[in-house]
Amino acid sequence: MKKLLVAVSLLSWLGTSTAIAAYPDRPIRSIVSSAPGGGPDITARIFAAELTRQMNQQVVVDNRPGAGSVIGTTMMAKATPDGYTMGYGTIGPISIQRSVQKLPYDPDRELQAVMQITSTPNLLAVSKSLPVTSVKGLIDFARSNPDKLLYASTGSGASQHLTGEMFKLMAGIQMTHVPFKAATLALTDVIAGRVHLMFENINSVGQYVKSGKLQGIAVTSDKRVASFQDLPTVAESGMPGFESISWGGIVVPAGTPQAIVARLNREFNAAIALPHVKEKYVVFGVDLVGGTPEQFAAQIRKDAVKWADVVKRAGVKAD
Repeated sequence: MKKLLVAVSLLSWLGTSTAIAAYPDRPIRSIVSSAPGGGPDITARIFAAELTRQMNQQVVVDNRPGAGSVIGTTMMAKATPDGYTMGYGTIGPISIQRSVQKLPYDPDRELQAVMQITSTPNLLAVSKSLPVTSVKGLIDFARSNPDKLLYASTGSGASQHLTGEMFKLMAGIQMTHVPFKAATLALTDVIAGRVHLMFENINSVGQYVKSGKLQGIAVTSDKRVASFQDLPTVAESGMPGFESISWGGIVVPAGTPQAIVARLNREFNAAIALPHVKEKYVVFGVDLVGGTPEQFAAQIRKDAVKWADVVKRAGVKAD
């Protein structure tokens, strides 16, 4: 009986090893927890194309927006940990949402970090109908028009939402949060003037600022962005210490074999180093990061602590 059990265990191990060695032998699904057209979707598709070429297997982007990106992130966490489902995870549902509401997944226990891909400042943009062209002007307008300003985000607990809350706290003003299911929907209402402003990822909102459909006021990084050198940072506009950076990166379900995690990490690091990929992100105003799973996991934990403090002080709750 003991020999039989040993033989069964050996066969199981050999089968697993063979499967890992052959990986990938079928298409890989890449879940994006936001709608098509936004920054996460753009990045997921750029890297899906590169990995399809590098790994000789199709990487298929699957958009699953909703609930502040919780729906798609839940799908990432609950997927079979075999390397055939990965996700483009973002700061909101992985680091921030845990402090806003009870989640149907545990980011620390059910998600395995693979690699951080982007580090993205938000851009503070206002409707052209709002008579504001600077951070000071916005604060003055808010103080003269208490409770009038509406600011958009992609949902409670999204980085854009918490950036707005931190801005309110540091400026000592009031604004009303209006959550949307997708950045494209939020942008439409800000452009139309139905909502007054938003802090949005620069690669999503930048094109509308450059085309004149929105008024750009400032960026939320600690230094100016090369593609928007005329825009000051919020910090240099009278709010020293203000910084809000969004990130995106690859995660897989916890329990995914470490050999597969290591393989995916190598493939994404190779893609991030490609000159034509780097060129695209210079245009976007986004920094490419790369690195190890451990480095990405550390960033996730660091931001969970930072934004938990903002959530507590602002009294943020799920809508």
